Amino acid sequence: MAVPKRKKSKAKTRARRANHDRTTLPNISICSNCGADMVSHRACTSCGWYNGRVAVPVAAEPVEAPAE
Repeated sequence: MAVPKRKKSKAKTRARRANHDRTTLPNISICSNCGADMVSHRACTSCGWYNGRVAVPVAAEPVEAPAE
C-alpha cells in the first residue's frame, strides 16, 4: 500500500478542498403564480403553488396571540 513520504502542507490541502468541498447556493426561480422568489422544484413558500396547482395549503395571515 502506498504511503506518503512527506506531510501535505496546509496550502496543498486547502487548495484541494477549495473546489471539492465547496457548497453551492440553491437555484432560485420565480413563482409563476405570485411572482415571489422560490427554490427550483419546490412549492412556493408564499402561495403554495407548484406545477400549475396548489400543492401546499398556506394560511393567509398568521394570527398572533393577544398580549396580556
